[in-house]
Amino acid sequence: MRFTWLPWKYIVRHAARSHGFIDPLALFSHLRRFAQPSEVSEPIELLRAGMVFHARGLMNTRAIQHNLDWIWPYWVHRQFDPLDGSFIPRAFSLTHVNLTHRNWTALGIPDCRALPIVDPRGLVTPFFDGWSIDGWILAEGSDEHLIPSKAASGSQRLMFDQEHLSVVTEIAERGMSLRIEAEVIDQGANQELAVCRVSFQALAALPGGQGGWLVIALRPYNPEGISLIHQLALTSDRRNWIINKKPCLSFDTPVERHVVSSYRMGDVYLSLPAGGERGAMECDVGLITAAALFQLQPSEQRTVVVEVNLVEDKESSPLFSADAPRKSWSDSLKGLCRLDLPDQQFQFLFEAALRTLILHSPGEVYPGPYTYKRFWFRDAAFILQAMLCVGMKERVMRAIRRFPIKQTQAGFFRSQAGEWDSNGEALWIMHRLCQLADLPPQPEWERSILKGGRWIKEKRLADDKSSLQAGLLPAGFSAEHLGLNDYYYWDDFWGVAGLRAAAFMLEALGQPKAARDFYQEAEALMEAIERSLERSSRIRRHPGIAASPHRRMDAGAVGSIVASYPLRLWPADDERILNTVNFLIDHCFVHGAFFQDMIHSGINAYLTLHLAQVLLRAADSRFFDLVRTIADLASPTGQWPEAIHPQTRGGCMGDGQHVWAAAEWIMMMRNLFVREEDNCLILASGIPRDWLDQPKAMQCGPTPTPYGEISVRIEPKPPGSRVVVSWQASWRHWAPMIEVRVAGLRPHLVVDPPSESRVEIILS
Repeated sequence: MRFTWLPWKYIVRHAARSHGFIDPLALFSHLRRFAQPSEVSEPIELLRAGMVFHARGLMNTRAIQHNLDWIWPYWVHRQFDPLDGSFIPRAFSLTHVNLTHRNWTALGIPDCRALPIVDPRGLVTPFFDGWSIDGWILAEGSDEHLIPSKAASGSQRLMFDQEHLSVVTEIAERGMSLRIEAEVIDQGANQELAVCRVSFQALAALPGGQGGWLVIALRPYNPEGISLIHQLALTSDRRNWIINKKPCLSFDTPVERHVVSSYRMGDVYLSLPAGGERGAMECDVGLITAAALFQLQPSEQRTVVVEVNLVEDKESSPLFSADAPRKSWSDSLKGLCRLDLPDQQFQFLFEAALRTLILHSPGEVYPGPYTYKRFWFRDAAFILQAMLCVGMKERVMRAIRRFPIKQTQAGFFRSQAGEWDSNGEALWIMHRLCQLADLPPQPEWERSILKGGRWIKEKRLADDKSSLQAGLLPAGFSAEHLGLNDYYYWDDFWGVAGLRAAAFMLEALGQPKAARDFYQEAEALMEAIERSLERSSRIRRHPGIAASPHRRMDAGAVGSIVASYPLRLWPADDERILNTVNFLIDHCFVHGAFFQDMIHSGINAYLTLHLAQVLLRAADSRFFDLVRTIADLASPTGQWPEAIHPQTRGGCMGDGQHVWAAAEWIMMMRNLFVREEDNCLILASGIPRDWLDQPKAMQCGPTPTPYGEISVRIEPKPPGSRVVVSWQASWRHWAPMIEVRVAGLRPHLVVDPPSESRVEIILS
């Protein structure tokens, strides 16, 4: 029964006012007026994620500030210290969240859904949103202990070869040193099992010849805040912890001393090392802390290894992807694009990014291991393109096969309601797969393509030519953080690209009428964009492209450069795009990189690289300054958070390891050597002059293009005077033109190039 006759608005208003609250209906009405009218004011998915995030922040508010004598994660010690540059006053903040050091690095193995993370001081969180393991050294007979999260300095690095991936953290102070190495180990192809292995290597060489204790500590938090532990028990053999009634953590040697504490008793740290022995504990608050102690003899190194079974219980979803054979690291890396650079930092970032893409594509494609461990079409389009360009065709096909099940009956490729870019992105990356992998569109895609294209067509506003947004897509919420609900050109450019992609694929599927219809619709949408840009110039008051027809130029304009990169809808020298880039450089750059004012309030690595790609297309040498800046902003483990705090250089928004950023680094490195432009391949246009002044040869490949795979080699001979650019290609149906552009010199054009050739350029 529906009580539609009840005066709900009156009841809500009366209840609020009678208790001294502001009228919520009036407030929401006024809030909506800041944005353009939209059918979705804010996606329910985003509200749900925000509620979870701030619920933890509310828990942090209760737990942390009243217990600052505890050992907290690195970000808390920095952010809560009034003498630290990371300090944030708490005052009227309802929730306390990590806004200064959102940095972590994922561990894992190919095709495994479990992604443990490690924070900048070696705190290991084995399970998604779970508790963590820390390591300390307690000095015997002294209060001078080694606590990584409180240490003044430390080092961390990502270690990898063809078979392993690990994060190593090292802290040394006052004669004590601690090395923490964490990795994920596959327990065998016949077992649905993987473990997170953490090795603690400790040394106490203290003045006076004293030893100490290695402490392996169980912590009820992670890099975002509190994660509850209600029960803990040490097994009778003293080699296993049962946490929240689940046996999941084992020690390679019996625990020598065991101390446990509940919230009311305070942090276990406060009673170490002489705390009373206790094997089990329950805590109704959920803040159990525990310490497993191991004696350190003076100046003798000791190693203790713990393993966490990453399958929490039998009801958990499978750890490994069911639709692909399990592969080792070496098998997963085999045959991928190889890059050889003279700059070792760039080289390391490329190798780290390759592994980041493999880790975060266990079937679905995730833009992060923690905060963003879910699917968005937007992020997936950019990530999958990078995966294609380094040869991960099978992984991309596996991800795209899942697209139709995410499509509504109306044809909307939905990852979040109220975002109108996703159909264009889904169709565009499907077509890119066909182009780069030399695959025809799959017959089972046909219905999905038709529905997806029709959705864009039917979603467009009436083309009555009487308003600034006539013919565009409706106002929507931009999770790309361009601002409040508005008629974003970002959505429209993606709509054009998606309709053109659908037309190409349907032509190949034997649907010429539908293909013509979608192509005409794409041109009509582009005409609507052009008309809107012309009519909105009085609002914009700038020759660039604002985020929407109703906006002045601001940081949100960065979304409009998508017309150049990656979509190439407009020529490389389009003045509107270049004016937009110049505006952003002049008004929205901090420390040499793009600062996104909208929500991020931080330096954005992947959007800076988008700007660099536009400048590279336009043969503007400023692009490399942006690339170098982003390289310098990477963490010691070769990662970028979604947004970077301009003062602390730590993460201030989003996931601490942003996969989209890693994907853009890969695309940038590939495009330095080879990129596509109007039936032509441009070679060597991004190689900086200083790389040509050294003796090391450079190469990239094989990388797929719409014309076939190509490998490019650039060899200074001798350094600084001339350079040889050679290529090896396997052309498919016909060879494109090749343009060799080196160091800003006049391009060398090769028409009908052979599959293997070379060009020698004299450097002036």
